[in-house]
Amino acid sequence: MRISAAHTKGGIDEARGAAEAVLARLYAFDAGPVLFKPTLTGGPQAFCTTRGGALSYFVGHDPKFPGDSGFALKGWTDVQIQNAVIHIEGDTALTMGDVLITDASGAVTTVDKTWGFSRDAQGDLRIVLHHSSLPFAVE
Repeated sequence: MRISAAHTKGGIDEARGAAEAVLARLYAFDAGPVLFKPTLTGGPQAFCTTRGGALSYFVGHDPKFPGDSGFALKGWTDVQIQNAVIHIEGDTALTMGDVLITDASGAVTTVDKTWGFSRDAQGDLRIVLHHSSLPFAVE
């Protein structure tokens, strides 16, 4: 939501700055590759293991990732996390569940999410695994 709000307020440059702050605060790219498989990716861009790939997924506008339209720029207004399970062992935590994201019209999209966290050198939890997908539709 912060990235989307920044985009509304100040355009792509403001959104990019907000996304870079989110990546720096939450993800462990400073320690190495992150296992990042975002919701709306496929083909050669399915896995965003670098900070640049993750930034492009969130805000687009990167010719190296032409399929990215900027997931975080879609006008999201709310997010709710409903964990099905949380597993903690030592300095590692894993969560799995649903993320419900609301757009400007009030429509809610449910995304299946798995996150893995590890403590960095300062003891802060950082995301080292982020996998999300649209739920499988049973017919």
